Amino acid sequence: MNPEELQRLAEEERQQYRRHRYRIGVCIAGGCLSRGSGELLQTLQTELTRYPQLSCRADGVGCMGFCAQGPLVSLQPADLLYQQLTPQDVPALVAGLSAPTIPPSPQQNQPEASATRQAQAPPLAAKLCDLSQPFFRRQVKVVLDQFATIEPERIESYLAAGGYRALLDCLYHRRPAAIIKEITQSGLRGRGGGGYPTGLKWAAVAKAAAASASHKPPAGKIAQASPPAADPRKYLICNADEGDPGAFMDRSILESAPQRVLEGMIIAAYAVGADLGYFFIRAEYPLAVKRLQQAIRQAEKLGLLGSAIGGSSFSFKAEIRLGAGAFVCGEETALIASIEGGRGLPRPRPPYPAEHGLWGCPTLINNVETLANVPAIIKRGARWFADLGTATSKGTKVFALAGKVRNTGLIEVPMGMSLGEIVNEMGGGAPAGARIKAVQTGGPSGGCIPANHFNLPVDYESLQAEGSIMGSGGLIVMDENAGMVDVARFFMEFCADESCGKCAPCRVGTRVLLLLLEKIGRGEGHPDDLTRLAELSHLVKEASLCGLGQSAPNPILSTLHFFRQEYLDLLAPKPESPGTSKPGTS
Repeated sequence: MNPEELQRLAEEERQQYRRHRYRIGVCIAGGCLSRGSGELLQTLQTELTRYPQLSCRADGVGCMGFCAQGPLVSLQPADLLYQQLTPQDVPALVAGLSAPTIPPSPQQNQPEASATRQAQAPPLAAKLCDLSQPFFRRQVKVVLDQFATIEPERIESYLAAGGYRALLDCLYHRRPAAIIKEITQSGLRGRGGGGYPTGLKWAAVAKAAAASASHKPPAGKIAQASPPAADPRKYLICNADEGDPGAFMDRSILESAPQRVLEGMIIAAYAVGADLGYFFIRAEYPLAVKRLQQAIRQAEKLGLLGSAIGGSSFSFKAEIRLGAGAFVCGEETALIASIEGGRGLPRPRPPYPAEHGLWGCPTLINNVETLANVPAIIKRGARWFADLGTATSKGTKVFALAGKVRNTGLIEVPMGMSLGEIVNEMGGGAPAGARIKAVQTGGPSGGCIPANHFNLPVDYESLQAEGSIMGSGGLIVMDENAGMVDVARFFMEFCADESCGKCAPCRVGTRVLLLLLEKIGRGEGHPDDLTRLAELSHLVKEASLCGLGQSAPNPILSTLHFFRQEYLDLLAPKPESPGTSKPGTS
């Protein structure tokens, strides 16, 4: 498909949308599906067949963010968003659209039936979302843009939204070096947690010399897997191994707009010279896997993936590899080992994957959100993206806002917005009149930041200075009822269980840290245990092989720093010295 054919197909799809006076969008991402949005969509489509002259269509669309209030339903062009709709609400919704023009059905002509129906129908006005509230108004959407209108299972819908224009622009009008320069000037940094400049990583892979044409296992060992027969010079991997508790950013993006991630992946491959890519995604995300498989097949059918993409000389193939759920496989060298067919174990770096990656070849690894930013940057320019965010953290960031907060869901905000604005304004504060105590950023490897530090801007450097990390984007809010020692113990238990065991500092250190936390939690700890806890945490951070162990002690160190009194309150009473008597005794 060349640019002219792509434009024609996109315009045909837009014409299909314009033929209808109304468009109803029902969220069919995982959160709303779990609350019955699939049945709701079917009921809507069936009800609309009763009113052929209504000129209204109902489509399944992507995540609209307000996940706790699903199923969510949008109505265009009225720009209305309904929450918690059920199939029982459908007749009232459709009747509200049809009343001015559609004659009543025979059943509606019966006064008693009509009165009963109106009495049973819940008031739809009560289910309207206030789109002027900060949760919606403060967002700036780049990655999540148009999720409420794109049908995730139809590539034509993505084309109508401007999809794949950036890719064909690159293939026909830009050299790979110019694309890398554009990404570098945008200031885009890796959204997987490390925050490494994306343009620098792309440039390193583009310049890397190809390794040997085939992978040779060490003598005396059997290779777990071998590379394809015609081994490409360079590989590209999309890291979708999202394992943080409470995080669902990458999952929602892949469920809502898999074609956007695929387009970003192909542009990256063209820029660095890769011709084979892998999506490494958790098997626990069956809906995301299904839609990604559909996206790949549909792109191949239209000539936007595979040989001679868009009639150009560039070819690229994409495949999916399922992860078994090991948290350590989020680390890039462990991820590579898993794709090669081995156990997901990290290795020392250098050499870095940019030079010696998958099967010994130069390999580019970016996460889902990073690649989803690429088409927008190509279309709107590096300066536009760089003007968002802060001096060192450009653009926007997608967060999963969860925990003890009124408005939970998926949000996208400019880098530099304060924690207080996110939690108290957009999140609406704690429910049931409680007070917010802290928020943990960065998942189990992040730190806990107290409410009196909520003026902290959310960017890579500011969070790191407070003993936390950006991570992939999880924000877990805790209220005044949370015990911070228990919070630290929960996350240390997670990290200890997920340790691959390859290096002793992580394998043994996380287990000993967990035992110390359990001892303190039982009221058997002593002041010396707090010293041991801090010393061992620093040792594990400095001596561990990979990012799991290097960041696992963050919840302990941050809670020791900000909530030390809670540890002191749990310590065992100091034993009395021999020969002393209690006050009031003789």
